[in-house]
Amino acid sequence: MIKNLSFYKLVACVCTIYILYTLSKSYLINPGAETFLIHKTDLTRELRTPAWLMVMYVHIAFACIAMASGLLNFWSGSYKKYPRLHRLNGYVYISSVLLVVLSSGYMAPYATGGKISSMGFNLLNLIWLAVTTAAIVHIRKKRIPQHRRWMLRSYAFCFTNLLIHLFTFILNKMIGITYVTSYTIGLYGAMACILVAPEVILRIGKSLFEEVSIMNTATKRRND
Repeated sequence: MIKNLSFYKLVACVCTIYILYTLSKSYLINPGAETFLIHKTDLTRELRTPAWLMVMYVHIAFACIAMASGLLNFWSGSYKKYPRLHRLNGYVYISSVLLVVLSSGYMAPYATGGKISSMGFNLLNLIWLAVTTAAIVHIRKKRIPQHRRWMLRSYAFCFTNLLIHLFTFILNKMIGITYVTSYTIGLYGAMACILVAPEVILRIGKSLFEEVSIMNTATKRRND
């Protein structure tokens, strides 16, 4: 339990810092996204900057809401002490995911890296919708353990942008690969992490649970 709490605090700290950084950069420091737009070259469609920016603002806002609401619902106290709030917040998360996916679908054809990046974003959107739908189906059927597992898989997609820019920074600034190539590699690298990380966390959590169960059984036998 202590390890799980420590991990939750770590994730909460990362999410808080990232949300504050993203909001300040997108709405205050660089609202026109000039440094990002200069890399969108050789587009097959004309980029209407004002419309794209408006969609981007919606995308970022609801991406941050999804990250925050999902984090709150993973706090054990939310569903144990405040089940109604947990349920309401779940609707907020689902609505935010839907708006993020829709706005991402609009921006995908203009993705940095061209068609290969556009395909990657569309694939991510489809998988995120499918995973989130699975979580909804399980909770509707009162399958709480399965719901939690699928929600973890869904929540991992909230870190897509963070991972893309992390990989892009490492490949572009530290290794010297061109920005566009770094961004494309970062997209698919992020996708791999998003799909693999929840399975690793679930397996580690299962191992810890089994270890605790064995220790409790052994302690009970000694006391008997």
